[in-house]
Amino acid sequence: MQAAIEQFRINIDRVRNLGAIFKALRSQTTEVLDLSDILRAELVMGVSALDHYVHELVRLGMLEIYHGHRIELPAFLRFQVTLDNIIQGIANPADDSWLENQIRSRHGYQSFQRSDKIADAIRLISSVQLWNEVAQHLGTTAQQVKQKLTLIVERRDKIAHEADMNPSFPGNRWPIDEILADDAIDFIELLAETIYTLVS
Repeated sequence: MQAAIEQFRINIDRVRNLGAIFKALRSQTTEVLDLSDILRAELVMGVSALDHYVHELVRLGMLEIYHGHRIELPAFLRFQVTLDNIIQGIANPADDSWLENQIRSRHGYQSFQRSDKIADAIRLISSVQLWNEVAQHLGTTAQQVKQKLTLIVERRDKIAHEADMNPSFPGNRWPIDEILADDAIDFIELLAETIYTLVS
């Protein structure tokens, strides 16, 4: 599962590069030039990095279970596979490509951004009480962690699905600033690293 956190770190560095571009351009231009879309892109990519990370962490964790390197869990044992994949697995137990393809297929349409979906995914590979243990690790409550994640994801949804338009003020977008973007990315990074510590 090390590969999942390593790829996340690369992805989050790319996200932070957007913040650096914003800062560099802001220092060289006037406020007449609206650079806020760079921050919006940063937020969207930050949530995307978390989503991709959970997908990869769970995929790799499930493959480790299949190979006997992790404990089989009830959610893992309930994971549904197609008969053609079962036949492939029986024919060649050492080859895990059938399971990897099945995981990618089953999870491909799902997004692991919201707290309940992330917890469901993690249950496939770990018995950790995810949000309680994340909260304990961060010195806060599970409700506060989930609420903060929800706010970040809801803002991402406004940007990605509603052009970040504020319906109360037609033609105007919701405000965004460097503090909001940096705080969201810091939280996403801390969350991913904490999850890795808890499940690896």
